[in-house]
Amino acid sequence: MGSLVLLLLVALLPRPSFAADAPAWMHALTSAPLPPHDEKTDAILLYSEEILMVQPNGKLKEIDRSAYKILRPDGRHFGKVALPFDSDSRITSIHGWCIPAQGKDFEVKEKDATERGYTDVEGGELVTDVRVKMISIPAAEPGNIVGFEVEHEDRPYVLQDEWSFQESVPVGEARYTLQLPPGWEYKAVWLNHPDLQPSTLGNNQWQWIVRNVPEIKDEQFMPPWRGIAGVMIVSLIPPSGANHGFLTWSEMGVWYNGLLQNRRDASPAIKQKVAELTANRKNSVDQMRALAEFMQKDIRYVAIELGIGGWQPHPAPDTFTRRFGDCKDKATLLASMLKELNIDSYHVVINTNRGGVTPATPPHVGSFNHAILAIHLPDTANDPSLVATIQHPALGRLLFFDPTDEVTPFGELRGPLQANYALLVTPSGGELTRLPQLSTTANGTTRTAKLTLDPRGTLSGSVHETRVGDSAWYQRMTLRYVEKDADRIKPIETMMSHSMGTFQITKATVSNLKQNSLPFGYDWSFVALDYGKTAGDLLLVRPRVIGSHASGVLETKEPRKYSIEFEGPRHDADNFEIKLPPGYVVDELPPPIDVDYSFGSYHSKTEAVGDTIRYTRTVEIKELSVPVSKADDLKKFYRIIASDERNTAVLKPVAH
Repeated sequence: MGSLVLLLLVALLPRPSFAADAPAWMHALTSAPLPPHDEKTDAILLYSEEILMVQPNGKLKEIDRSAYKILRPDGRHFGKVALPFDSDSRITSIHGWCIPAQGKDFEVKEKDATERGYTDVEGGELVTDVRVKMISIPAAEPGNIVGFEVEHEDRPYVLQDEWSFQESVPVGEARYTLQLPPGWEYKAVWLNHPDLQPSTLGNNQWQWIVRNVPEIKDEQFMPPWRGIAGVMIVSLIPPSGANHGFLTWSEMGVWYNGLLQNRRDASPAIKQKVAELTANRKNSVDQMRALAEFMQKDIRYVAIELGIGGWQPHPAPDTFTRRFGDCKDKATLLASMLKELNIDSYHVVINTNRGGVTPATPPHVGSFNHAILAIHLPDTANDPSLVATIQHPALGRLLFFDPTDEVTPFGELRGPLQANYALLVTPSGGELTRLPQLSTTANGTTRTAKLTLDPRGTLSGSVHETRVGDSAWYQRMTLRYVEKDADRIKPIETMMSHSMGTFQITKATVSNLKQNSLPFGYDWSFVALDYGKTAGDLLLVRPRVIGSHASGVLETKEPRKYSIEFEGPRHDADNFEIKLPPGYVVDELPPPIDVDYSFGSYHSKTEAVGDTIRYTRTVEIKELSVPVSKADDLKKFYRIIASDERNTAVLKPVAH
């Protein structure tokens, strides 16, 4: 398992209240200076320490210590901790203490801990041998210090360890000590922090120390934690060189490819199913699409991860027979079925949060949380719908497809996986590969509306909306378990409630809810009272009737620290026509808007065409990561959009 991850809990746990002295290392912290922090800081991690002792047989023994000073009531949760373990790891000792600002110390022992398993995983049942021990330290109140000391043993599948020393609160001091058997070596790689050289303690021991580590404050649309938090990856190298920590991506690919051996072998039932699914399909693309749809609709997502099962897929025949599996199981089964069509494919392990892995990331199994497939496209596969492709210099044209994704059409890729770095696993090893970024037109919403305004300001008419890409994915996932027609229009009601006050939807339909390869659609009619506002004998009407692209993400008092991350590229378009009330003409229209930045563009125009106001606009997001240096431009971009969305047209009575 590597370093034990401390998971903060909000659940209520038993609170023992018996007195016992906290250890000397904790009492030494009562007079320690606090690292830089502000008045909003909930707690300080005064001290943390990891001591990793490697045994000659590759078994790891580790001691973890940490102590927090609680500063504000919201910091109480630092007195609760969860410690995961499984069949290859064992918690041998666990203690917790509280040093109150006044009064006697409190101690929590292992007998006071509770234990549970992982359950209730969204999207499927989970069977795993991972369990969690949880303890709660009494009196985790402002002014008090709470601390933990845990000893555990691990037998990792790969000799690597990860030291994560940065937190959501400031860190006063963090230490990492490594003790190796004679003849062993190590390689340490730093990420999101300057390289530090260790102190040599003798007897094959080294120690690293970092001090005054700033906290990572939460920001909207910030990069994933793994992309910004300081960490050191330690690869352990025994004298034999066997099972050593990964030094290259190729080595990790070799290891993972070994886990796939014989897992893709097709059973007679698989062969028969492939023949059945592809019998009436005329070309290779249609045949691949049939297999992909089978994976999406007939193989449920259920994870069974026991031991190495967290990384090694089950054999394809097992997944086919059970009709369920996790991401790597589904990728393996699809690879097996494609092979029956003489189509090669390759496993791809990826982090579903773009930015969690970059070219600077060292090879490490903990960097990834998902598996998809790269499919080698035959020369005859020239279907324009296959857009999630790259041209690999050795493997040819590869199409990336996520068999776990139930609603993204074959040939496309969800936004968070686009432009994302992943490990492409081949028989000869592995390589870090950047997945394609699709065109902006592959994702977005297009709305057209034919509306009529009466002299009292009532607006009525119909709207036609189509969605593709992630925009369609979101609606399909939202409605996939909705059975009542009335509930299927709730997303429309929510969207309209953000754009106008009083309205009534008179009719609504949904199209292509389950036809993933077609654009998802809404069609509805509505009546909105008092949409037009009177000002004397004038009538004011907002041409941008529904939908908003403005954002207050950067409207904060504190300056932005991290880049702004978008889920994926997109292109949205509106075309609204409002027929004027009898007896009125246009007096004034909002000005056109044309804004172009490298990260996005916005264009809108309001014009009078006969007895109609026509409002058209497009908004495009082209760059998926906007650096802090462009934050002011992005703020200006959103403010321009907000201003345009508020603009009104002025109507006046026809002169007699």
